[in-house]
Amino acid sequence: MMSRTHDNDCIESGSDVSDNDTIDVTSVMDSNKSFASSVGDYLFENGRRYHAYRPGEYALPNDEREQDRLTLVHVLFKELVNGALYRAPIVPTEMHRILDFGTGTGIWAAEMADNFPHMTIIGTDLSPIQMTTWCPPNCLFHIDDIESVWAYGPEEAFDYIHGRAMAGSVRDWESLLNEIQAHLNPGGWAELQEFEIRVRCDDGTLEHAMIIKDWLQKVNEASMRFGKQMNVVETLKQKMLDANFINVTDELIKCPIGSWPEDARLKQLGRLHLMSVMEAVEPYTLALFTRILGYSCEEAKAYMAQVRKEFLNPSHHLYVTFHFVCGQKPMDS
Repeated sequence: MMSRTHDNDCIESGSDVSDNDTIDVTSVMDSNKSFASSVGDYLFENGRRYHAYRPGEYALPNDEREQDRLTLVHVLFKELVNGALYRAPIVPTEMHRILDFGTGTGIWAAEMADNFPHMTIIGTDLSPIQMTTWCPPNCLFHIDDIESVWAYGPEEAFDYIHGRAMAGSVRDWESLLNEIQAHLNPGGWAELQEFEIRVRCDDGTLEHAMIIKDWLQKVNEASMRFGKQMNVVETLKQKMLDANFINVTDELIKCPIGSWPEDARLKQLGRLHLMSVMEAVEPYTLALFTRILGYSCEEAKAYMAQVRKEFLNPSHHLYVTFHFVCGQKPMDS
């Protein structure tokens, strides 16, 4: 139950039918067509594309630009841990089924499937944006809402369940973690890879980035009003413990924003992270600000321009803390 951390040192600067009698073949077929349409169709708002299946459950877009950003985030997570796809102490030779919820483009699931061809990797998401053309045959994708009742039977339990960057997409973390616990094999592992929706510094320069501080406060306020809070990662370790996981760890890693660190590796990591942050400003702002906070599209875009300008200021020595939270299901449960 201990935390592992790499963040102690400073970074040096440099519709349902209720009457069964009305159900017939035609109505069922029409319902299926409607479902298929809702999965495959999209909603367009303020120049961005959003999912249509259970609309409004996810505040970020799913268009090609967003898919490119998610690929960048995938690369960033791997670079943080020297190319690793996971941090849980799993034993791949003893594993057969893995679930990647909120899989997005499916790149993590596809890489895991490629690395471990003896496993079945299942990725689920609200949006049908997975890159299936080059996926290994042991990688499968389902369109599903992870906060709905899980359809997997006891014989379909998983050895490892993985979720990444789900903060702001989950309404009830306690219920989700209980569901994860119930669908793991005894001794199986869960891993949540997340980043804080806040920025920090070790030299006081954050005090000069007032627009960034205001932006993050507003993003978190809007996400709470939306019902899916962004800044929850620091609570996930305790939530795992409350869900009866054992051997829970929370590994913290600082990631600079920009090329200001003196260390060469951190400098390169900071450049990559800055690119990711610049691409994240709009998806993390546009829908929440216009739907929740009452901004017009033009007002939101003007505000976002100020946020990006501050992130580009090299005198701001900012970083974000990433968390890799892992827990194991007890063998006797």
